[in-house]
Amino acid sequence: MNTTDTIIAPATAPGEGGIAIVRISGADAQAALLHYFQPSAKVTELESHHLYHGTLRDNTGCVIDEVMAVYMAAPHTYTRDDVVEIQCHGSQQVVKSIISLYLSHGIRLAEPGEFTYRAYMSGRLDLSQAEAVSSLIHAKTDSSRKLALMQVDGVLSREIYLFAAALKQVLVLVEAWIDFPEEDLPAEDLRKITTTIARVNSEILTITASYDCGRVLSEGASILLVGQPNAGKSSLLNALLGEERAIVTAVPGTTRDLLEEGLTINGVPVCLVDTAGLRESEDVVEVEGIRRAENKLSLADLVLLVVDASREIDEQDRYVLGRCVGTPTFLVFTKKDIKADAVVASFSDFPTYEVSAKTEEGLDQLRDGISTFLVGDYLSSSESVMLTERRHHEALLFCLDGLGRATDSLAGDTSLELLAFDLREVLYHLGQISGETTTESLLDDIFSGFCIGK
Repeated sequence: MNTTDTIIAPATAPGEGGIAIVRISGADAQAALLHYFQPSAKVTELESHHLYHGTLRDNTGCVIDEVMAVYMAAPHTYTRDDVVEIQCHGSQQVVKSIISLYLSHGIRLAEPGEFTYRAYMSGRLDLSQAEAVSSLIHAKTDSSRKLALMQVDGVLSREIYLFAAALKQVLVLVEAWIDFPEEDLPAEDLRKITTTIARVNSEILTITASYDCGRVLSEGASILLVGQPNAGKSSLLNALLGEERAIVTAVPGTTRDLLEEGLTINGVPVCLVDTAGLRESEDVVEVEGIRRAENKLSLADLVLLVVDASREIDEQDRYVLGRCVGTPTFLVFTKKDIKADAVVASFSDFPTYEVSAKTEEGLDQLRDGISTFLVGDYLSSSESVMLTERRHHEALLFCLDGLGRATDSLAGDTSLELLAFDLREVLYHLGQISGETTTESLLDDIFSGFCIGK
């Protein structure tokens, strides 16, 4: 992207509303505003970060809209360039007219994510903070919003910089002694190097362990409902959703395809997937539904194995149980309100819940179990660093691999050159998270996923 151009884009989502905002950033932002903006009051000069009422007029003097405009002088802006924001009425035709007006003036339409890209290039944000901006925009729950906001604030960035600073000091020591191959590494320096590498390794391990929870809070978890026909899967889905979404009948095999519904359980975003009952069938449509259900098993974050508690366990239940082996599974006995005296405790070692979709008995306990399994106690201790991006997780795994090799080098008789090489590799991967060491193609991949105007 060319960061020297002055760019323009709508800063609010498409659609009708009371107000829309058009953002301009670049060296010509103020001049462009004043070319078409006529303040209501007599103003000789626009003061930075002050809001002005007026009208936008085209080259013929025709009013395009009554607006509020603010000029923000560099470097105290999002991009650290001069920035102008125009608040207009929320008609898409008004927004289109304003943007067309400025495009005719020679200002370029911003590419997706270009405002945040400029914030990154100017040093206002590092790369992990810039990625978190996108996560914040797309946050679907309060917990994912808080998590993204922490990342924008630099919680992860500060840890990465501390790791890098500590390892750079170690690398300086190692490289200093490389120049004296006939000298042994002093015990004091060896102790400092060993201690630092062990500490950074331990702290990175802690952060990487948070990825599964962070991914769930950011992207949501997939929860698959499986069981034999008429076990109560659809009724359980409706009860958890709080609405009649799935068709429920006494006829086995009502659900023939995957039915996916999103909701939040105790602050955790999840996607419930109701499936066709697992059984032998000659119905072509039902067979396809069963095939899709079985294919989904290995991809689910959690499986709810639904069993009808009003009747005895049978071979069909045991067949479905066998399909769940190796997958995180909760055993959910439904129809608790009409439960028979069947012995269910010995059926499986999976965590077991008894619920009634009709009376809602046991549903709160099931919800608590689901949220605890997916994110543990994160929601009550949310000040800790938590990974949400796969890219960051993979980079830290490379760091752990490099630190492991460095530890082995210290314990063995490996040359200091190899130790220095491993430390540089770790610093490289830390730099990929912060953006200190990255490629243009990676930046394109990251920022192309942003919306236009951010």
